[in-house]
Amino acid sequence: MGQDYYAVLGITRNTIDADIKKAYRKLALKYHPDKNEEPGATDKFRRIAEAYDVLSDLRKKATYDKFGEEGLKGGIPEEFGGHGAWITGYTFHNNPEKIFRDFFGGDNPFADFYLQDGSEVNTGFGGLRGRGQKRQDPPIERDLYLSLEDLFHGCTKKIKISRRVMNEDGHTSNIKDKILTIDVKPGWKQGTKLSFTEEGDQGCNVRLPLSVVFLLNVLLKPNRARRENGSVFFFSIIPLSSRALIGCSVEVQTLDDRLINIPINEIIHFSYKKVMPGEGMPLPEDPTQKGNLIIQFDIQFPRKLTPEKKYLIKQALLT
Repeated sequence: MGQDYYAVLGITRNTIDADIKKAYRKLALKYHPDKNEEPGATDKFRRIAEAYDVLSDLRKKATYDKFGEEGLKGGIPEEFGGHGAWITGYTFHNNPEKIFRDFFGGDNPFADFYLQDGSEVNTGFGGLRGRGQKRQDPPIERDLYLSLEDLFHGCTKKIKISRRVMNEDGHTSNIKDKILTIDVKPGWKQGTKLSFTEEGDQGCNVRLPLSVVFLLNVLLKPNRARRENGSVFFFSIIPLSSRALIGCSVEVQTLDDRLINIPINEIIHFSYKKVMPGEGMPLPEDPTQKGNLIIQFDIQFPRKLTPEKKYLIKQALLT
């Protein structure tokens, strides 16, 4: 039986995002190795970080709630998980300090001590920054999953985020929700980064909120198209005898939902590709122009042949 992330944080399944953050904050401060030297504190700190890493991410949390730790870490086939299923499997990066620093804005939350001359006290976190000094930590990266159809047409995605915002007293904070709008342009590529400046959490000693960066990932469907730059690759399964050797026509449903019939008069061999110019992905630099549609083939050989059929094939190939 997998571990119960809710029990690790001491919360229930219907706990809202803001209370998940509060639970992590309380436990992370309690069990941080720099503060708690009791046996088992380091492992507890790591498990708290893993639980928060899962439950604070809507996609991971939804997969965990439905399929448990085994499904989350083993991966769920899309036919069971639906569109956007967690198909790759989750692996915790085993860096609880990174989650701790990201949550608290990179500063030491245990102390706010300064010497009388205004210099900083070294507390093992790399020192505290001077009062009033503005700085901004590296941005927080989140995944944005889109289908090839989304990238072909372009679309608008609205994403709700919960972020910690400092109150005017500079010491306390509140959790506030905000909707970020992403206008996806036709032809955007895997790995495209979309930055929202100062839209992330604001730490206790950080006057500038963190930025949030969304990293574009493409959701691929089994036996469907894949993409390489501007080209779109489709796969067609054909039998050796009746189509690969004597020619055929192939029906392909394009990303803009057209069904096109493509005649092929050549012999289809293993490295053969049919290229259709202008039927691929929009080009980012000029979405009115499109790359190629490239059809690759999976040739199905017969499992067995009768002696008569073998003789006929032999005679046909010898003539």
